[in-house]
Amino acid sequence: MTIQVALAGAGAFGIKHLDAIARIADVKVVSLVGRERGKTEEVASKYGIPHVATDLAGSLALKEVDAVILCTPTQMHAEQAIACLQAGKHVQVEIPLADSLRDAYRVVEAQKTSGRVAMCGHTRRFNPSHQWVRRRITAGEFAIQQMDVQTYFFRRTNMNALGQPRSWTDHLLWHHAAHTVDLFAYQCGSPVVRGHAVQGPIHPELGIAMDMSIQLKAASGAICTLSLSFNNDGPLGTFFRYIGTTGTYIARYDDLFTGKDEKIDVSGVDVSLNGIELQDREFFAAIRERREPNASVAQVLPCYEVLHDLERQLAA
Repeated sequence: MTIQVALAGAGAFGIKHLDAIARIADVKVVSLVGRERGKTEEVASKYGIPHVATDLAGSLALKEVDAVILCTPTQMHAEQAIACLQAGKHVQVEIPLADSLRDAYRVVEAQKTSGRVAMCGHTRRFNPSHQWVRRRITAGEFAIQQMDVQTYFFRRTNMNALGQPRSWTDHLLWHHAAHTVDLFAYQCGSPVVRGHAVQGPIHPELGIAMDMSIQLKAASGAICTLSLSFNNDGPLGTFFRYIGTTGTYIARYDDLFTGKDEKIDVSGVDVSLNGIELQDREFFAAIRERREPNASVAQVLPCYEVLHDLERQLAA
């Protein structure tokens, strides 16, 4: 059976998913949703996608669509995910699931009511580098004592990864911190029981904090220190340092190194070295096998409970 997919969001991250899906058998993107019709038609033509819409409802109305991947602005995620589920479609919503705990709960309830597969794009669970570390943890060969994480970008204007203007504003806490908060608890196999956050000045035009620091503690006793910035004019991205009982490992997206910067071969961990592709493969496998996926909306909900608590701290 070929799974027929609608993809909403023809920007930088949507294209990452289109490239990933092109490498997955028996999956076909049949509809593409984008804010600007001309640009969306260009992308659709490049990837051989027959249907284009400027509104998600146009894709949800297609009977042939089995599943939807949402790569739309953060502020739209919850409402669009609920709309997909109510239309009887499976849905994968890119991180974050929502930008409020209330909306995250609503998506989880909509999934329960619909019985469809609903997954959130917590890609770090799927990167081969983090999978390699997790295998050592589950085998009892490694335990986390501390994680030190840097999430650094240079984003003082509303531009996306392709250097194009954004119609929405990104957020350090509800988007970028979500990756690490979820991964820390997932790798520790232990819930976050304590968290603390501080932030720098609010940007006068963007209306968001450009710098943030977060400390977490898991029930296991492991701790995590996360530094985030949109002011960093230097190496960009997210870098994870695992300090553990039997070694130190540094993960740079899909690559992994020892604490002495010796590269570790992770090519045999999974069928691909691309975290987005592995994430998408899990989504489609869960649909076919009628099971809950890794990073289901229910599984990642505790992350958003932590973010909610941190947001209340920052507001106070």
